[in-house]
Amino acid sequence: MPEQLTKAWCGYLVINFRLTPHKIAIFIYSKKKNSSMLIKREQWPVFTVHTLALIVFTAIFVLRKDYEFLLYVAVILFFMLLVLFTNHKVEYPNALLWGLAIWSIMHMSGSGIYIGGKKLYDTILIPIIGEPYSVFKYDQLAHIFGFAVATYLSYILLKPSLSKEPKWRSLSIVILMAGLGFGALNEIIEFFATVLIPNTGVGGYVNTAIDLVSNAFGAAAAVLYILAKESKDLNK
Repeated sequence: MPEQLTKAWCGYLVINFRLTPHKIAIFIYSKKKNSSMLIKREQWPVFTVHTLALIVFTAIFVLRKDYEFLLYVAVILFFMLLVLFTNHKVEYPNALLWGLAIWSIMHMSGSGIYIGGKKLYDTILIPIIGEPYSVFKYDQLAHIFGFAVATYLSYILLKPSLSKEPKWRSLSIVILMAGLGFGALNEIIEFFATVLIPNTGVGGYVNTAIDLVSNAFGAAAAVLYILAKESKDLNK
């Protein structure tokens, strides 16, 4: 089947839709910066699910006038576009893209879904430690999963610049610290949310500390996953 090409002009962007026997792709070229974006056929499901989730939860937060989470939706959208515009260079694995989408949906569900009049984020999943720490909450699960994904993302970004036989002990520390750095960035964003929007319900010092501990568990789990995966690949 010959390649089919359709162009559309939208402001400063030229959008090319290409259909070949092997892939369906979208290239977006900026007239100013000559940048491009590629969505491969196998990536369409994850981007479709992620986009639909953003639309649904944005509508929920608008109807509730939940400006805090509209700010978070804007942050999610920014990083989603960043992934799209770097997709052709980084070649993100599908597993990572699904991980990012699930993390995003978990985050939005935490505030968008109520159980028994309580936000999902405040729901105790397994009562391990009581007040004032409230372990183990949905919030902590979201942090563990989310920053495991962020740590894996750090590795994917670093991987092209690594030597063929990296020193895994040193690299593990670097990847772990990168994941913790993403966690610290998240807490900074939450801090700005409390500054810009009153009564956010983000929580105080104890909540921040527990979030960081949860992030550390997630980052450590991701490092163990990466080591196991690379060890398996080397033994093939």
